[in-house]
Amino acid sequence: MEEILSIKETKSCPILYVLAINDTLNVISGKWKLPILGSILFGKNRFTEIQRNISKITPRMLSKELKELELNGIVVRKVYDTTPVSVEYELTTSGKNIVEVLDKMVEWGLSHREFVMDSK
Repeated sequence: MEEILSIKETKSCPILYVLAINDTLNVISGKWKLPILGSILFGKNRFTEIQRNISKITPRMLSKELKELELNGIVVRKVYDTTPVSVEYELTTSGKNIVEVLDKMVEWGLSHREFVMDSK
């Protein structure tokens, strides 16, 4: 099994640091993944609820992105034996941990926006 490095170890090796950043971006990058995560950040959501929360996403694209998030262990899909079949999506433990990353992105984004506005 592969050993997981600490942030301290990756900061001492720029190549590992860059690889870790790329791993993160590979999981969350794209036009729709962050909005999807934002949609299910606070609890389970059905497919139609997620689609309703994200304007302009097609059902096909939402399905594709949810499958990728599921393959990457960020989202779990639960199918309920009802008529019609009901499907819910929620964040896995790893997916919930990404909230810290998103919170930092929001912090930086707000700070950067203020910096840009002040420099005009």
